[in-house]
Amino acid sequence: MSSIILLVAAIILLCLSLNKISDKLGIPTLLAFIVLGMLFGTDGIIKIPFDNFQIAEQVCSVSLIFIMFYGGFGTNWKQAKPAAVKAVLLSTLGVILTAAAVGVFCHFVLRFGFWESMLIGAVISSTDAASVFSILRSKRLNLKDNTASLLEVESGSNDPCSYMLTVIILAVMSGDFSGGALLWMIFSQVAFGILVGVLVAFASLWILRKTNHVTDGFDTIFVFSMALVAYAGASMIGGNGYLSTYMAGIILGNRPIHNKKSLVHFFDGITGLMQMLIFFLLGLLAFPSQLPAILPYALAIVLFLTFVARPISVFALLTPFGCSVRQQILVSWSGLRGAASIVFAIMATVSPAYTKHDVFHIVIFIVLFSISVQGSLLGPLSKKLDMIDDNSNVMKTFSDYSDEMPVEFVKISVKKNHPWANQRVKHISLPPGLLLVLVLRGKERIIPNGDTIVQEGDKIVLSALSPEENLGIVLSEISIEKDSKWIGKTLSKIEIGESKLVLVLKREDKVLIPNGATVIKEKDVLVVSQL
Repeated sequence: MSSIILLVAAIILLCLSLNKISDKLGIPTLLAFIVLGMLFGTDGIIKIPFDNFQIAEQVCSVSLIFIMFYGGFGTNWKQAKPAAVKAVLLSTLGVILTAAAVGVFCHFVLRFGFWESMLIGAVISSTDAASVFSILRSKRLNLKDNTASLLEVESGSNDPCSYMLTVIILAVMSGDFSGGALLWMIFSQVAFGILVGVLVAFASLWILRKTNHVTDGFDTIFVFSMALVAYAGASMIGGNGYLSTYMAGIILGNRPIHNKKSLVHFFDGITGLMQMLIFFLLGLLAFPSQLPAILPYALAIVLFLTFVARPISVFALLTPFGCSVRQQILVSWSGLRGAASIVFAIMATVSPAYTKHDVFHIVIFIVLFSISVQGSLLGPLSKKLDMIDDNSNVMKTFSDYSDEMPVEFVKISVKKNHPWANQRVKHISLPPGLLLVLVLRGKERIIPNGDTIVQEGDKIVLSALSPEENLGIVLSEISIEKDSKWIGKTLSKIEIGESKLVLVLKREDKVLIPNGATVIKEKDVLVVSQL
């Protein structure tokens, strides 16, 4: 038992090391995890004998729950809303068009069986958010025309549709099929998936607001469990569990709830671990020696998918919206395949449905090609298409903060004519409970005593105890865009709502404490408190 635990720890540490190394070398991180799994697998150097697809399917399915939930939770709806209609079309009709095109190609060109062809199309029809955004973040690729938000919503929400297609086709191939059952399955997957996700999200919000947080970490444990409830609740009544989980995530992630910063850090770590696990398991299950046998078919499928099927669906759906050709080319190329395709391929492998060809290893090759070739060229192609936007930030902005420490620190600048300038610390009158703990003078850091003289230009750090009780204050950010009606107005002239107060104004690299006379400028970020 100890040796197994040690091996698991060593694998996780190796994955973390590869994460750092791949960023420096420009190699997609998830590709490194697959290769590591192959090295540990039966055909690799370590030769761990693992070919239990049933266990792998269960582990990967649970892992995908948290990846889907965080995909919704981490989506900034305000930023994504302008691209939402296009993204939803791509994540539904786009998935269906891609799956159908690949299925037709496999059947009529490669001469696969009809339903097996459609199964392959369904399994690889969704794009992978983790693959796309790990590349965009690592290379700081800020994209024009709200393309990053479009890709984020599409790749985060198209897995449920791909899952539904896969389940339906597997049911047909297993002989459990009728016209009425098919219609009911489609209806229940969508309707119950959305309904349960919305109900779980609003029930969670109500409980979070009403519950007194008796112990630290309550919010994290609670939301973690509700993500599982969203999936299981929908699945038990025939709904799409992944759709339910995504809906719950996107609602919770865009509502002001306490301690969201800790939730973000927690789920960021969990989803990172889940992605490591899925891609490592893929490599562990794979037999590289079997790849040459499926190479001609897999190469033909991935080339058709990349250069024909995906562009057809993208151009068919985005052209009516007046999207530029260069944006559509970039969106087409950004359709990387990843974790969901792996999970669905394992589902097909453990299903009683008969497949003549090795669907699992075909998908392995497609994912390897997609991450390595498409992923590596995503940055250069973005620059070639002039789609890099130097005035935006691709990094997700979570407009939430939390007070974790029992002690709070405040920094005050001693400017010209400040009443504390040229005063000894012992002569400065501070409210009870405040302590002057540090003086920043240029590059010098001074621990003061009573005889320390405060000089003009110093920055003074004060400390005080954090409130022990939950004050019910939630902090959020308001970004001032170029078309904002607040630009040029003073804070005293704008209406931000009752029980709200602007605490901090972030302007470029500066953080300001505003007052009523502070004039708002374009690109300012207001940090607002709300009860």
